[in-house]
Amino acid sequence: MNRAVEESNRRMLRARDAMDRDYAAPLDVRALARIAHVSEAHFIRTFRATFGETPHRYLQRRRVERAMALLRETGLSVTDICLAVGFTSLGTFSRTFRDIVGRSPSAYRAAARGTAAGVPTCFAKAWLRPSSFGEAGQTGRD
Repeated sequence: MNRAVEESNRRMLRARDAMDRDYAAPLDVRALARIAHVSEAHFIRTFRATFGETPHRYLQRRRVERAMALLRETGLSVTDICLAVGFTSLGTFSRTFRDIVGRSPSAYRAAARGTAAGVPTCFAKAWLRPSSFGEAGQTGRD
């Protein structure tokens, strides 16, 4: 790998790490491009080429992953979870959650409560994690 590619990958990893760490914060492409020290258009193209999805979709998926954990592990309301993971609209949260997971947040909570009993946490998390390669209907885990 040449030096320019390595540097580009490091910059994209810096931005992705920021999304992982601050997923609940209002992150936009401009802020993420600044973190990566590139233009907004270059950031979007390079991020997608590097990680296989747009920065926006990655951030949505990361937020939904965290929401899934909160739905399984807490008694917080769906609205509270929506706001806690960085969504500002319950409708957008519910639609995005359904697109990624394949069911509504409430249906996910009801199903998840009964499935993980007696299963090691590492296996449950791996099985319940949304796929980054397609939407819910395409994962083969429905």
